[in-house]
Amino acid sequence: MTVTIRDVARASGVHVSTVSRTFSAPHMVNAATRTRVLTVAEELGYRPNRAARALTTGRTHNLGLIVADIANPFFPPLIKAAHAAARQRDYHLFVADTDEEPAAEEELVQAFSKQVDGVVLCSPRSSNKALERLAERVPFVVINRRLRGAATVLMDVGHGARLAVEHLAGFGHRRVALVSGPAGSWTSAEIRAAAEQVPGVELAVIGPNAPTERGGFAAAGRVRDAGVTGVLAYNDLVAIGLIEGLGDLGLSVPEDVSVVGIDDIVPGRLNRPKLTTVAMPTAAAGRLAVDLLIQEVSATTSLETRLVVRDSTAAPR
Repeated sequence: MTVTIRDVARASGVHVSTVSRTFSAPHMVNAATRTRVLTVAEELGYRPNRAARALTTGRTHNLGLIVADIANPFFPPLIKAAHAAARQRDYHLFVADTDEEPAAEEELVQAFSKQVDGVVLCSPRSSNKALERLAERVPFVVINRRLRGAATVLMDVGHGARLAVEHLAGFGHRRVALVSGPAGSWTSAEIRAAAEQVPGVELAVIGPNAPTERGGFAAAGRVRDAGVTGVLAYNDLVAIGLIEGLGDLGLSVPEDVSVVGIDDIVPGRLNRPKLTTVAMPTAAAGRLAVDLLIQEVSATTSLETRLVVRDSTAAPR
């Protein structure tokens, strides 16, 4: 037979309303009582009716997570961490992919608004005006984008970009290419602004480019023609594609051109040469975004990035 909330209350020695609050508003229940109720519920095999709970609390205990490209290895650690954080708080997390399309982003937020308590937007491509309009439909937290009035989680890619260009300058590189990302990318703009601040380095901006291996491969000829000895790529995928493209043009990395990526994804560690890169705290960003969304905290938090030096950078010939 189906175990009911009354069965749990009777076995726990508490009122039905206490059991209800244990699942819908646990912060309102004494810790010892909450533990006892949860233990009894687990022993009896009780599972709360989410639909009924949503009717009484006005909350679905569902969250949405929208990413720019789920095929990019940058996103799975973030998704996994966000999912774990949601489960710990008794929330379900639904993930959607925009394939770098702003229109798809807006459609997904509108669709999610009827089914979730809030949305995490990771690396959104929509304009600030569009995002501010969407914020009126559903609460959301934005990762890697500044948005007025919204909770934001920033990975300090500007700091990482400065470290990367300073690293190249320390090797003696004086003319460096920035192989940028998609047009309108907040991250790409942050990288450029930081890279331009490094003294003694002439920066050649090449882009916009697709944030993929194909985008990096396609930029190889322009990098060669720019006469640079060092490159900072928008992300690791672009860097990996660029290294392949330079190789097809007869240029070796790092002997002829040094290359730095951003993200520290697993393929960069397996690439030959192993990729020097800026490590991004993706898992921490996913956890924090979910926490801010559930707690309904409107704050801007910046997470630290760091340079990881491997084999794709060296002194110029």
